[in-house]
Order: sequence, then structure tokens, then C-alpha cells
Amino acid sequence: MKVNKMNFTFSSLPENVTISRMLASALGAQLDLPINELEELKVAVSEAVSNAIIHGYNNNPDNFVTLELEASAEKIIIQVIDTGCGIPDVKQAMQASYSTDPERMGLGFIFMQSFMDELKVESEVNQGTKVIMVKNLKNLQPSH
Repeated sequence: MKVNKMNFTFSSLPENVTISRMLASALGAQLDLPINELEELKVAVSEAVSNAIIHGYNNNPDNFVTLELEASAEKIIIQVIDTGCGIPDVKQAMQASYSTDPERMGLGFIFMQSFMDELKVESEVNQGTKVIMVKNLKNLQPSH
């Protein structure tokens, strides 16, 4: 079985959220995902990357985010990794409308959970956060 793996490391700049969305979308398009699944993939990736930039790095552009994409016939695995401040309480952070930023709605993890089949968050204070998202492809219909 063929597995396609890609790793991208980029500056923690808000404009790179769009690029990460495009990378995820391009990968999904190669796999012939339906349009709605492509959109959900893009939203999940942009939420994870945005979280790394906004919360992990407090919008400091001097840091890096790594996006790891892995695709096979069965599933897509996406990892978004930062070396930022970490999340003191992952369970609390994953609750609806929880945010450390009063300007934000706190729905990022909720979107990731609803659009992906699996969501795992590993985080350590002052070490960073890894968000692992899995989309199963077995039951999806191609976009033709």
C-alpha cells in the first residue's frame, strides 16, 4: 500500500494559515475527496494552525509551525506541531467556547472533532502542542 508523506515547517504568521489550508486541500483533491470533505479538511487544518499561532505562540512570528500530512487509501493523518507555551489543561481547552483569548469563540477543537474521525491533542506546558487529526477514507464517495 502506497503512503504519501509530506512535512512542511513555516513561520508562525497568520498568512501561512491559508497556505496550510491549500496544502491539505491539494492532498485531499489527489485522493478525490468530495467537495464537502475537502472543505471540512481545510477548516480543521486552519483551526489547528491558527491555534498554534495565536495560542501557542501568542502571535509571535519568530516561531515555527510544522504541518505533517500522511495519506493512504484508508486515511489521512494530519499533525500540527508547535513548540509554544503548551496547554495546561487539554480537557478544558477542548470544551466548547473555552478560549484564552476573549476575542475568540473557542470553537476550534469543536470544529476539528466534528470534521475529523479522530482528534488527539498532546501538550506539555512550555514544550508545545501536537494536534493529531485522522480522516478515514473508506466510506467516502469520490467527487465525480
